[in-house]
Amino acid sequence: MDSVEPILSLRGIGKAFYGNRVLTDVSFDVAPGEIIGLVGENGAGKSTLMKILFAMPVIGETGGFEGSIVFNGKEVKFRNSFDALDVGIGMVHQEFSLIPGFTTTENILLNRESLHGSALIDIFGPRISTLDRLTMESRAQKAIAKLGVTLDPKMLIREMPVGHKQFTEIARELCRENVKLIVLDEPTAVLTESEAEVLLATLRLLAAEGIAIIFISHRLREIVELCDRVVVLRDGRKIEDFPAKGTSIKEIASLMVGRSMEAQAQIDAASEARLRQDGAQQAETILAIENLWVDMPGETVRNVSLQVKQGEILGIGGLAGQGKLGIPNGIMGLAPAGGSVTLRGKPVALNAPRAVLERNMAFVSEDRRGVGLLLDEGIDWNIAFTAMQVQDKFLKPLLGGLLQWRSDAAMADLAAEYIKLLEIKCTGPGQRAGNLSGGNQQKVCLAKAFALSPDVLFVSEPTRGIDIGAKHLVLDTLKKHNREYGTTIIMVSSELEELRSVCDRIAIVYEGRIEGILPHTARVEEFGILMAGADRDEPPLSLAEGSEQ
Repeated sequence: MDSVEPILSLRGIGKAFYGNRVLTDVSFDVAPGEIIGLVGENGAGKSTLMKILFAMPVIGETGGFEGSIVFNGKEVKFRNSFDALDVGIGMVHQEFSLIPGFTTTENILLNRESLHGSALIDIFGPRISTLDRLTMESRAQKAIAKLGVTLDPKMLIREMPVGHKQFTEIARELCRENVKLIVLDEPTAVLTESEAEVLLATLRLLAAEGIAIIFISHRLREIVELCDRVVVLRDGRKIEDFPAKGTSIKEIASLMVGRSMEAQAQIDAASEARLRQDGAQQAETILAIENLWVDMPGETVRNVSLQVKQGEILGIGGLAGQGKLGIPNGIMGLAPAGGSVTLRGKPVALNAPRAVLERNMAFVSEDRRGVGLLLDEGIDWNIAFTAMQVQDKFLKPLLGGLLQWRSDAAMADLAAEYIKLLEIKCTGPGQRAGNLSGGNQQKVCLAKAFALSPDVLFVSEPTRGIDIGAKHLVLDTLKKHNREYGTTIIMVSSELEELRSVCDRIAIVYEGRIEGILPHTARVEEFGILMAGADRDEPPLSLAEGSEQ
């Protein structure tokens, strides 16, 4: 594609936030119909670079940027994101930008609605126009059809599973008539493997039609399989720009982190071997779930019974929409639930979030922005707040205990400890959580849960949107808490290999029920059978049946 005039040229792009430099002299081109894989560790500058391209408000509000952008042969200076949309740049952000109370169709066609014509409009103006919903649904369906998926055009966004929300975001960009370049920031992070394959096939078709694509992902297998070229960022600088064909995941990962991944793998293998040897499962049941049902839109749980052993890491997997996310959300009181849950033999109150927290259980939600964080507060507040509210930590007694006063110093010390432990990239404990990158926000959510010193910790999609280096760090931290503090962990994830690398046993959910439980050593094919729904006439596949694999 060297002879083709680039549709986009980034030249010498630089950016600093409040004295913290995040980008330095980044330059690369994108040709029409080319798929660029943009990779880098968490905090490498990928999302900031795309915010500059898309003229997000935070860039202008913090002093603008250095360098220049040439699009379709002309240097552009976008005042806002609408200018970028007008010339044909679309962007699917890592965090959803959908309106929960609107339907699929209304979100896809927001600000581009079809209206009924009327002679009265000529007299009284467009304010009396009404929506032509049939035409709008037809337009939305055409965009959805390009994705090769089935979405209900009349379903409210708040009732959708996260995978369908992601497809709605992408359909919105495809519905624009003049789209020439699409930026996708971690588009497959919330998708199952089968959904991700559908999306990758769609992106290849779009590229064949001449649409340029910048594909940001931490799933390096997808980068190698999909992209024409790979651009690697590290510490805000472009390290390499090379053809994807003929490269390997190991080579890309080494460039991203700046160290030998093979040496890291040997360390991980040795650590894992010690963990398996020292972490023998104990017979005592700490958490018993009986006939649990959860009414969570898109993740309904119908009848789940499960025994969780003291000190184990239990994985919960399954395809999107089958109910795996509903289990922790129901038990922790974030979705209506019924059935029976006991902790150490004593009943746990359902539909009562504070009561569950007071039983020394904690939850890291899959929805870090909507549930997990106080976006306008600092890192210190986010980490300490729940422990302060539920366990009276970080409070100093005054007047003999009649009053309590917040200890800001203790909160700052705790935040500094976790910033170091989890390698949270920030300007300090007081930085707003909303200004952190997605991966660093997830680390803050984990720190908040660890601050509770829970006996049982639910962790839902813990590495969603996190780069390969940070993923190792997060998973190792979970294993460390399990091993050193005896924390029982129930980990929900869409990535089977992630579950197999961390968990002792893995329960697969299908149609709102536990289809079977296997050890982490079971063959991938066995897990695949359970995910697809084993024969209902056969008894559930148990740990004992899979233990010899």
